[in-house]
Amino acid sequence: MYFLDKQLILGVSSIYTQKNEEADVINVCFSVCERGSGFRQLVPRRLVGHLRYGAGEAGRRIPLVEMSRPSSDLAEFRKVFAKAKHIAIITGAGVSAESGVPTFRGAGGYWRKWQAQDLATPEAFSRNPSRVWEFYHYRREVMLSKSPNAAHSAISECEARLSRQGRSVVVITQNIDELHRRAGSRHVLEIHGSLFKTRCVNCGHVAENYKSPICAALHGKGAPDPNTRDAKIAVEDLPRCEEDSCKGLLRPHVVWFGETLDPDILTQVEKELEICDLCLVVGTSSVVYPAAMFAPQVAARGVPVAEFNMETTPATMRFAFHFQGPCGTTLPPALERHETEVI
Repeated sequence: MYFLDKQLILGVSSIYTQKNEEADVINVCFSVCERGSGFRQLVPRRLVGHLRYGAGEAGRRIPLVEMSRPSSDLAEFRKVFAKAKHIAIITGAGVSAESGVPTFRGAGGYWRKWQAQDLATPEAFSRNPSRVWEFYHYRREVMLSKSPNAAHSAISECEARLSRQGRSVVVITQNIDELHRRAGSRHVLEIHGSLFKTRCVNCGHVAENYKSPICAALHGKGAPDPNTRDAKIAVEDLPRCEEDSCKGLLRPHVVWFGETLDPDILTQVEKELEICDLCLVVGTSSVVYPAAMFAPQVAARGVPVAEFNMETTPATMRFAFHFQGPCGTTLPPALERHETEVI
C-alpha cells in the first residue's frame, strides 16, 4: 500500500473493468486514517499509476499541489470552450431537479417512510419485490410527466452544433431519468442505468420499457404518502420477462447500492476522459463515487474543468472554473455559439 495525501487522492482514476472484487475497491479505498497533523488515505498499489504527479516510494509523502481559487469569469471560460475539440460533460441530480424530479436525498427525501437507500438494494428487492416495484413504478410515472429543462437543451444543442464542426460532446450522467436523451443528446453514457430499462433476474435480458403502467397490477399503485399501505402484489403479477417465453421476474435496470457499475460503460467513460480537452461538471455534489473522481482525474492531467452547481463542492478547489447558480441559468450562456464558430 501507498500513503497518499488527501488533496491528491482525487486525482486517482476510478475506472475498473474487472468483474471480480477489484471492482469494489472504490468502496473501500477512501477510508481516511488520521495520522499526526494531517489526513492520509490508504490506496491500493495499482491505483498509484493513475496519479499524474508520481508516487515515489512506499510510505513516501507526496508534496501537495498548490491550488488557486477557481475563476467565475465567463469570458475566460468561453475562450477555452472555443478551442476545445472533445468536451466531456458530467451531470448529476442537480440538472434533473430543475425539471422537478425528486432526488430522494436529505430531509424530506422519503418515499412513504423509506429513503432510496432502503429500497434500492438487491436485498430489498429479494425481501419485498412488490414494494420495490411500487417505488420504481412511482418514479417512472413521475418522470413521464417531466420535461427537459434549459440545461438539458443547452447541452443537446451544443452537441448538435459542434458535431457539424468535427468536434465532440459526450454526456456522462449519473441520472436514470433519460432527460438528456429526450432533450436530443445522442452521445450519452448512463453510468447508473435507466428507469426505462428492465433486466430479467432469470435470463439477464435487458430491454427498453416505456409502458405505463409497466404491468396491470401496478396500475394506481406507488403513492408516496407515508400512510399508504403496501400493495403486496403477488410476485407472479409483477413485471415478467417476455424473452423467448422466459417469464422470469424483471427488475429495474439501474445500479443499486452495493452493486458495481457496468464495466463496459466504465471503459467507455475512461476513454472519453482520456481524450477530452475540456470537462464540465453540472449539477453534481461530487460526493457519489466513482463519478466524484471523474472530473478531478481530468483536472489532475492539466485539462480545464468547469463546475456548474448551486453551491461549492468538496472538489471545487480542484477546478479551473466555478459558476454558482441554477444550471438552467448558468449553462446556456456558457455553451451558446461562440463568435469564432463558422457553422
